Amino acid sequence: MEHRRHQQSSRTLQETSTPLAPAEVMAAAKRFFTRNTSLYATFLEKEGPTWATFRGQGGEELVVAASEGEGGTRVTASTYLFDQQVARFFASLPPVAAVTAAAGAATAPVEVA
Repeated sequence: MEHRRHQQSSRTLQETSTPLAPAEVMAAAKRFFTRNTSLYATFLEKEGPTWATFRGQGGEELVVAASEGEGGTRVTASTYLFDQQVARFFASLPPVAAVTAAAGAATAPVEVA
């Protein structure tokens, strides 16, 4: 019998990179996940310098962590119910590529005719 993964299981851990420092990412996560007053609201349960756990509807847990890496800060989030909110949070963070491209454009030589 073939083992099939539940479709949701592939979305329980999400990851992105940003040029923000880990402390900035964690401050943004706390603002983002606790300001919502909808059905998917959460409250901060525990935190450390580079991670935080939140609790939401039915005791659902959401974990966010940030660590410095090559080329930016690696941000991971794990949850079962709040995958759409995690995707929205990640979309609110500036991507590494956009900052790198903007910096490259600013330092590119300008041709004068």
